[in-house]
Amino acid sequence: MNKKFVIAIAAIVMILDQVSKYIIGLFIKSKSLVLIKKVLYLTYVKNYGVAFNMLNNKRFVIILFSVILLALIYNYMKNFKNNKRNIIAFGLVYGGIVGNLVDRLFLGYVRDFIDFRIINYPVFNIADSAIVIGIVLLIIAIFKKEDLENGVQSSNK
Repeated sequence: MNKKFVIAIAAIVMILDQVSKYIIGLFIKSKSLVLIKKVLYLTYVKNYGVAFNMLNNKRFVIILFSVILLALIYNYMKNFKNNKRNIIAFGLVYGGIVGNLVDRLFLGYVRDFIDFRIINYPVFNIADSAIVIGIVLLIIAIFKKEDLENGVQSSNK
């Protein structure tokens, strides 16, 4: 796996995430901005937990878990075929985790702002989106057996 490209993609995701959170934080603090009525809004929310409010106010646990997860993912990349989809997938997941980790480390919470009301989904951000898209791409790679070298897991890539 070309880890330099993974890191580059992760850096781009993290920067886009942080810039978008900063801009939203400047302009939308106490109200929602309607993008598509009854469907899509920009709503600034401070998230002190993880998905669906799990581990609410468990900052240290979430930070520790994030750091461990980053190390595991970095090590796990070597098992995957070196192709564009897998490089993008790992970059998205890594960048998303780092984007939210930066918020937790410096603010104590994650800034969320994408608010899909048509499906009553929790408010999320670019980092969250990157993680979900990256995981879906990795699941596709696993189903295509791109996490294996000739049917046997390889540890020397």
